[in-house]
Amino acid sequence: MAKPEPLRLLAEDEDDLAVISAAVQDAVAMVGDIEWDARRRRLTMALNRFRWEAPGSFLGERVRAGLQFASVLAVKARNLRREPRDAVVELLAVSFEPGEPPGGVIRLAFAGGGDLALTVECVDAALADISHPWPTARTPTHER
Repeated sequence: MAKPEPLRLLAEDEDDLAVISAAVQDAVAMVGDIEWDARRRRLTMALNRFRWEAPGSFLGERVRAGLQFASVLAVKARNLRREPRDAVVELLAVSFEPGEPPGGVIRLAFAGGGDLALTVECVDAALADISHPWPTARTPTHER
């Protein structure tokens, strides 16, 4: 069996960001693994993403990944817990709402109705797998 290649994605526009959104759908993270660095204008989060792109098998796979947004001017949280730092959140989608070009708002939607709104100068995002995948019996499901 071939060794899985780590996923490495960059986003510079709304279409690129949609690809990252698909890759991180159903990723889980601890609240303490979301870091906003106002001085460097960067939001970074470590997460365990479900490998939707992995070949079909009885068990699914997760992998540790880093997701980073640069050129961030402000961050607003809504209905997203901050404590305890080991509380788990599930990322559902990442979207872009255009503002004055090339800027706008990148929205990270979480299960339970919470979200982060990142006001950005431009879309500048990166996703990178940082571990080997591991099997998981818990495949995310979605109600129709």
